[in-house]
Amino acid sequence: MEFFCGTGLKRPVRLSEGTRDFAWRSLHGEYGDDTCAVMGVPVDAIHGFEELDADEKYSLCIDAIVRQAPLRLVEGEKICGAATLGMAIRHQVPATWQGNCVFGSVSHLTLDFAAVLKIGIEGLREKIERECPYPYRKYMLRVIRSFRIWHARYLAAEREQNPEIADMLLQVPFGVPTSFREAVQSLWFTFAFVRLCGNWPGIGRIDEMLEPYLQADLAAGKITLEEAREILAHFFIKGCEWIRKDTPVGTGDAQHYQNIVLAGTNEAGADVTGDVTYLVLDIVEELPIGDFPITVRLHEKSDPKLIRRVAEVIRYGSGVIAVYNEPLILRALESVGYDPVEARNFANDGCWEVQIPGKTDFIYMPFDSYTMLMRDVLGVGGEHKQYDSWDGIFSAFMERLRQHVDGNFAGVRDSMLLRDEDGNWQWERYGGPAHVISLFEDGCIENGRGYYHGGCRYVVRAPHIGGAPDAGNSLYAIRKAVYEDHLVTLPELLDILEADWEGQETLRQTMMNRYVYYGNDNPEADAVTAAVLDGFAEMVLAHAAETPIKYVPGVSTFGRQIDWLGQRTASPFGMKKNTILAGNCSPTPGTDLEGATAIIKSYCRADLQKQVNGAALDIKLHPTAVQGENGLAALEALLTGFVELGGYFMQVDVIDAEVLKEARKNPEAYKTLSVRVSGWNARFVTLTPKWQDMIIERTATGL
Repeated sequence: MEFFCGTGLKRPVRLSEGTRDFAWRSLHGEYGDDTCAVMGVPVDAIHGFEELDADEKYSLCIDAIVRQAPLRLVEGEKICGAATLGMAIRHQVPATWQGNCVFGSVSHLTLDFAAVLKIGIEGLREKIERECPYPYRKYMLRVIRSFRIWHARYLAAEREQNPEIADMLLQVPFGVPTSFREAVQSLWFTFAFVRLCGNWPGIGRIDEMLEPYLQADLAAGKITLEEAREILAHFFIKGCEWIRKDTPVGTGDAQHYQNIVLAGTNEAGADVTGDVTYLVLDIVEELPIGDFPITVRLHEKSDPKLIRRVAEVIRYGSGVIAVYNEPLILRALESVGYDPVEARNFANDGCWEVQIPGKTDFIYMPFDSYTMLMRDVLGVGGEHKQYDSWDGIFSAFMERLRQHVDGNFAGVRDSMLLRDEDGNWQWERYGGPAHVISLFEDGCIENGRGYYHGGCRYVVRAPHIGGAPDAGNSLYAIRKAVYEDHLVTLPELLDILEADWEGQETLRQTMMNRYVYYGNDNPEADAVTAAVLDGFAEMVLAHAAETPIKYVPGVSTFGRQIDWLGQRTASPFGMKKNTILAGNCSPTPGTDLEGATAIIKSYCRADLQKQVNGAALDIKLHPTAVQGENGLAALEALLTGFVELGGYFMQVDVIDAEVLKEARKNPEAYKTLSVRVSGWNARFVTLTPKWQDMIIERTATGL
């Protein structure tokens, strides 16, 4: 069988026929359809359930799930465990009371899976007994009891089906792994348990976690790299278990936030790149699995071999590989008080927002700065505002941003904290029970408080500015056309925008083509967008030391430029209503004309270190731009240049828009075609037409 590649390259074949067949079945929905056969388990038979408090209800729901969830044992699989209840795919704890969902679940976090490998679940139990105060101790212990019940069911089943896997389950995840395969089994089984309970966690630094076990087995002659690749491939294949044959269209079927981070330095400052790093890259090069978006941490001393290998895999498309600029991110984290050693463990929340795995309660709060400019500051769609100067417009816009940031901070603070009689901050409970998550978050056990009760070591709230490139382009166009070139007055321009450029096509084309906007290495235009981004970040960081909450800025849209269409007006730089505008920190589609290098230079003119939570840049390349040795070398240079220029996060997709258009016409032939959407990947045919349009309309650039 041959796995589709949207760039026309022929995928390599390294894995066994059995493993490739397992991947084919998983990617074509066999196990996802099986999962949806049982959506959740009822708890109606529990006497007095309705009168119980939320913590008790949650514990009983988890207990019912582990007792009643179907087991899945697949012939030939090298590791076992499966999240087999369909409500989990909906981001819900899969238990029902009188037919209704009882609890939502948790995402946008990466758990402390490293602790499971280091001390095992039994080690966590001992820590709870030793350190966790009452009454939270009993809920933590009940999670472990439920985990044991589910584990025992699999152990009994595997004794009949696959004694080799049963032998592993005797050791892990309750004990520490003694081999690479046990380590992979422990990691997967714990991850599967967490998402069986409805949660969507990221994986984190899989190579740092697994590399010591692989090296020990290789040194002892217990395993070969080929055997290790097969075992690790089953981890990735099982991660596709929620794919359905006919997924309802939406924002994509692979966005369960199970991101993976590779390479970079560890707490001691040593680079962790190793054989596991390259095995992961081998697997996603061979199999079109987009369900584990991968971000590689690069720095100025990254091995050229790694950079080349990353470039080679990126050429296959699907957008599965992105890159972080590690040194800049470490400086950003340290600037807001993270311990430098702890900061080196950073991963992401399941998209690309940076956090410390197993130590962070995180929520981001996006807003549309473009609409603030057009409606609130300029008055389009209402009473038009007048300004004597461009500086007046810019100042009014920055003041509107400040009002939003200050109001947002006050709302966050007041919903999460209160002051005691001595003036000290005390955490209020600001969400429902999440005991399964709390078990794997540093601080919850020691503090005796849950994930949504200030239990985690870091509680992070991040306002994210959206539409900044569109706001920057609009401000720049007004400055040039109204106040410098006098092509039109401000009142005239606002009337034209109100009419959506009707009868003004000549002027519209002039505004689109006369000026060089953000994304084309034009310092004058880039400075405006940079000023918006830097000013916003400074407003957020001004609140950083006021409370125990880490209040940090970021830049994102995550596809919300589609959701925001209804409130957006025509733009001063020539875009009409209902035009999909800039994604994340990327140029407005159609305005970037000078290639990927120019885009990166424009993006890096902002002080991205201030965007502590992240600032994503999307780059789409045409397959012809990366062909041959010259194309590969150019892509390597793009990656290294991104680090040298001061980028933060870059996601690169290689795709031909014509392939996407063909996939839209003939979806059955393109079931496994994966594309980068925003912080996640998705199979293209599972996106709505509007989301497909957004992907297609991104400009494919040269290098």
